[in-house]
Amino acid sequence: MCSDHQTNKRNFNSPVFYLIAIVLGIMTGFSDIVPLQNFGLMISEIFIKVFKCISLPIIALSIIVTLCNYSADGAMRTIWRRTITYTLTTTVIAAAVSCALYLLISPSNVNIISETAEVPVSTHGGYFQHLINLIPSNIFSPFLEHQVLGVLLVGMVIGFAIRYIHDDDARKTIANFFKGAHGIFLVITTWVVAIIPIGLYGFITATVIQLREGMEIKGIGEYLSIVVLANVVQGFIVLPLWLRMHKIKPFQAMRGMLPALSIAFFSKSSAGTLPMTMETAERNLGVSPRTSRFVLPLCTSINMNGCAAFIFTTVIYLMQNYGMDTSIGTMFTWIFIATIAAIGNAGVPMGCFFLSASLLASMNVPITLLGIILPFYSIIDMIETSLNVWSDACVAKIVDVQAQQDAEIAMATLTATITHPKQPQSQISIHNV
Repeated sequence: MCSDHQTNKRNFNSPVFYLIAIVLGIMTGFSDIVPLQNFGLMISEIFIKVFKCISLPIIALSIIVTLCNYSADGAMRTIWRRTITYTLTTTVIAAAVSCALYLLISPSNVNIISETAEVPVSTHGGYFQHLINLIPSNIFSPFLEHQVLGVLLVGMVIGFAIRYIHDDDARKTIANFFKGAHGIFLVITTWVVAIIPIGLYGFITATVIQLREGMEIKGIGEYLSIVVLANVVQGFIVLPLWLRMHKIKPFQAMRGMLPALSIAFFSKSSAGTLPMTMETAERNLGVSPRTSRFVLPLCTSINMNGCAAFIFTTVIYLMQNYGMDTSIGTMFTWIFIATIAAIGNAGVPMGCFFLSASLLASMNVPITLLGIILPFYSIIDMIETSLNVWSDACVAKIVDVQAQQDAEIAMATLTATITHPKQPQSQISIHNV
């Protein structure tokens, strides 16, 4: 029974159903049957509400659970700290690269003429007032008011606070509670992803209706070029330079990781590729099992270079299309948000697309344009997943090299202490006299 259910879900998520959804959406949009068009628009609206419902809780819970996974062992604490530091650094760089490319290419709008009035265009009180508004008046207000940054702040504070609970039983209990809640929302997310062709039908229908009303899609190609180029620059320039800084041959490492990268490309799941990633990193890169079996599972959950680039570019592009503020200050803020949101990605197919849609929906930004992007997202997801796994391997290799260097230094210090023990100060003084 269970296997049959899994097979049916996998078949429903096959490219055939995506193609059927696209064709039906196009036919519905071009038809003059008003009830049928309203049905497609209703499907689109339902999925937007679902995204709004689960987006902020899953992001907050992902951050809390990540911060709960803190090891008390000295050596493992160092490995954990380095992994988090390198993950955040590379993810921020990926988002910054996409920002630079966005400013360089400057994609044109799709010129959407409907729904624009529904989107708030400006904020009140200036930048400092915006910072003040990030502090919630109560713990639930960011979720009720759909304040993304407020949710991120609450999640980070709770996650750090759990680590400092002195009672071990209480700390484990509350950590397990949040892990269980996180698991619930991940299950709900898989359900939504499993029926995403239905949502695609609604989005395509809404998009075609707007196309008939005068929408132009010139800027979509420029948008897609930014996403792909950001992944290419990160994977073939930034990460190799980072490896070179640590005296690791980058393209030899990339060649060694090809088996895992190939599986990541076609499976579009960094979590599903994890066993092959660990085996390949240990066999071909020489990463110790102790390091790979701690670092790589952690990276699979939080190291999402490609996802950060996609989230940043997608959110800024849709905000631009709907007349919202996309100034340098806003882009800088979204580099941070895209980084934190990417950490909340589940490492499953379409995770980045789902997160982007959720963030946009939580800000009441219409996500109709995602219906145009979605047919191209399969290729984007392949590239992003490969980049994520490649970045995971880079982090694991560098952390392992540094752990070995720490061990060698500790051993050398111990050997020197045994070979040349320090004489007591009193003996040195008598000898000198």
